[in-house]
Amino acid sequence: MKRLLYLVTIITIGIFFINAAAHKAKPKVLIFSKTNGFRHSCIPAGIAAIKKLGEENGFEVDATEDSLQFNKKNLKKYSELIFLCPTQKVFGPDEEAALQDYIHKGGGYVGIHAATDCEYNWPWYGQLAGAYFKSHPKQQKAKLIIVNKNHPSTSFLPDTWERWDEWYNFKDISPNTTVLIKIDETSYTGGENGDNHPMAWYHEFEGGKAFYTELGHTDDSYSDSTYLKHLLGGIQWAMKTM
Repeated sequence: MKRLLYLVTIITIGIFFINAAAHKAKPKVLIFSKTNGFRHSCIPAGIAAIKKLGEENGFEVDATEDSLQFNKKNLKKYSELIFLCPTQKVFGPDEEAALQDYIHKGGGYVGIHAATDCEYNWPWYGQLAGAYFKSHPKQQKAKLIIVNKNHPSTSFLPDTWERWDEWYNFKDISPNTTVLIKIDETSYTGGENGDNHPMAWYHEFEGGKAFYTELGHTDDSYSDSTYLKHLLGGIQWAMKTM
């Protein structure tokens, strides 16, 4: 009888832990795409694509254009914040403080394309993102040079990646990031950052993690499996759970 009770107890405990593991909350990310300047038409496609990446890779996705969701209580729910082409001034002082607190507590940040065209009057944000947008020529094909493959966003890419997109020139480029991709300015017209013109980078910043990719202006980017794998690598790297 004692042996039977022992076995029942062990089985019950085992079932409890199996169920607990099965119901463990998935990491959750928040896409933020508020615009007070130019609004990219790719935003809906980007949101849909990231939600699909979440379904396929075990993370949940919320999306908002409400900057008031940037408060300490709400941001605690998220393993990462994805800035999908927000533009110009999007935060007040309270939201700025909440974002800083989130990063200082180990939060993750992913900036996509126009995330650098944002919060010009808040230097801390520029340091987090890694640069500010300066200008861009017309959309055209160009060659990207993969300079660092020791990162999940670039490990699978060819040495040279040719793409059609909108190519940013940057100002206030942080020296404290690790560049992953640069653009070959001889392969297109309108580049203004020289031989070391960065297009994607990452860094650990004030307790948190930040990844930025300039790619992703076009709607077609969000049905491009290679670009989406690049973006997913950045998303997964920056999550607090990793």
